[in-house]
Amino acid sequence: MSIPYLAQREDQQQLEWIAGSTFSVLLDAEATDGRLTVGRFDVSKGEAPPFHMHKKEDEVFLLISGSALVWVGDEEHELREGGIVFLPRGIPHGYRITSEKADLLLMATPAGLEKMFRHAGRDLREPRPEGFEISMELLAEAAELSGNVVLGPPR
Repeated sequence: MSIPYLAQREDQQQLEWIAGSTFSVLLDAEATDGRLTVGRFDVSKGEAPPFHMHKKEDEVFLLISGSALVWVGDEEHELREGGIVFLPRGIPHGYRITSEKADLLLMATPAGLEKMFRHAGRDLREPRPEGFEISMELLAEAAELSGNVVLGPPR
């Protein structure tokens, strides 16, 4: 049996993301026939996306290393190294990294969430444009393009 898709680390797209973090696209819609997006964040303390909601995808976060606060609706939870969170579509959520560094694996099904990261993020293989910034406006635009909703600022 052959492997339907294989990409070594050097073949995976890496994007500059919020607050200078990196998001690596490990599996996208093209690689999984639309079934699954898998990505990996390399983030620093304080990194936090806007409070948001996915309309199309169910999402899973696995905190490989580090610690974070996770908000689901009005509830706040601590996520420690090795912890995992399942977020069904339609559930407002956000997180904030509380450790100096964190390694976070993201899985979303069906695929397509990578469009948001690619729209707002910057491919690290390309030169960095002067003044590059991922603004709240750009994040909201990228979220809308991929069927997500920004509900408010980071928590």
